Amino acid sequence: MRKYKKNICIIAVVALLGVTAFCGYHIYHHYSQEAEQVGAFDDLTKIMEQPPDTEEAVFTEDGTALPEYGDLFLQNSDMVGWIKIDGTSINYPVMQTPDNPNYYLKRNFYKEYSDLGVPYIQENCDLATSDNLIIYGHHIRGQKMFGALESYKIKNFYEKHKIIQFDTLTEHAEYEIIAVFKTVAYSSNGYRYYDFVDAEDESSFDVYVDKCKELSLYDTGVAAEYGDRLITLSTCEYSANNGRLVVVAKKVV
Repeated sequence: MRKYKKNICIIAVVALLGVTAFCGYHIYHHYSQEAEQVGAFDDLTKIMEQPPDTEEAVFTEDGTALPEYGDLFLQNSDMVGWIKIDGTSINYPVMQTPDNPNYYLKRNFYKEYSDLGVPYIQENCDLATSDNLIIYGHHIRGQKMFGALESYKIKNFYEKHKIIQFDTLTEHAEYEIIAVFKTVAYSSNGYRYYDFVDAEDESSFDVYVDKCKELSLYDTGVAAEYGDRLITLSTCEYSANNGRLVVVAKKVV
């Protein structure tokens, strides 16, 4: 009996070590893949910042691409812009696939599988005409991807980083933050901010802005009026089931 129990203990220890090794491998694999994907974004940034390979213009559906974005657009025509926020890690291309919603949720710039995905614009938004462009990004811990928006829960951080740079392929633009709030998705208890893309009239625009400011974690003192162009950044927020952290900004330049 004693020998039998000893054998059972040995088997249990071996099994535990096996499970630990298995879990350890997957954790290592996850973080190594994450580091590789972050490095890939760094490479895209270098391409964006270096002089173009040719002086020939690159044409998009909306016109001539800005020189810094031409080479990237030629590599992937799903790219529609670039988002950057000083003081954060956010410095990424922005994609859109109107006929294939959420395509870049789990794909990288080169359309390969990626846990980080790429920030992308909601499929029913029109970059040229919509009143509100909704941009989604993963909340990756360690302030990666749109996880960096966590900093905006603190008003002091907002005070020093009020501006979001969001360029389309053909235009540089800056947006000033008007509200930062938490809500829940897919619930009657939450605010369906993602339903507002095009204002039916001035009243519907005001309703959206007023609700965002009502929910805001603090008063930014910044207003928006009918005719302003908005962007709404959306990411997961882990204090609630299906929680969302939302940052809304208006175009100022």
